[in-house]
Amino acid sequence: MIALTEQERRILEIAAPVAERLGLEIVRLRVMGGRRPGLQIMTERTGGAPTSVEDCAKLSRALSPVFEEADPIKEAYVLEVSTPGIDRPLTRPGDFGRWVGHEVRIELARPLDGRRRFTGTITGEDEDGAHIELDDETKLVAHVNEMSRASLVLTDALIDAARADGSLPPQLDEDGLEEFEIDETEDDTDTNEKTGDVT
Repeated sequence: MIALTEQERRILEIAAPVAERLGLEIVRLRVMGGRRPGLQIMTERTGGAPTSVEDCAKLSRALSPVFEEADPIKEAYVLEVSTPGIDRPLTRPGDFGRWVGHEVRIELARPLDGRRRFTGTITGEDEDGAHIELDDETKLVAHVNEMSRASLVLTDALIDAARADGSLPPQLDEDGLEEFEIDETEDDTDTNEKTGDVT
């Protein structure tokens, strides 16, 4: 689920080695449509360590000349590099195993018993796939490549876990933060616009 389309997979092949050299991994890559396309890349430090705005900026700066040469999107586009955020998408084998005990929303690529969307609690991940105890107390076992979308649900428990591992951004109501200017955007993001005429 890191990349869904053939174009996204080609871009991922270009971008992944650049991210790896910086100690980063690509969590998700999407090409968004519109009058001017957007290339959205979500990244985190290898192993899931806390990721900063500067990490995003470094990756954006490193990717820009590589993309300029490879030209994977022919028209002018906007490159956006961001962190996964707290209610992050789960896109890779092993992602579910890192978040056992937390709630997740899943959409399967193909319906199971006429149903594609599920919500439940992650109970484990192994060679059979991610194990989810659903809200109706049934169980779902599925591999990441059988899903079209999966993300954590923002809960108090998830916020506490993010605070414990240092990945929670500063909050306005925390003591000692009065002198800091807090950016209240959802994710840490660095944006870089490709220049050039639309072809």
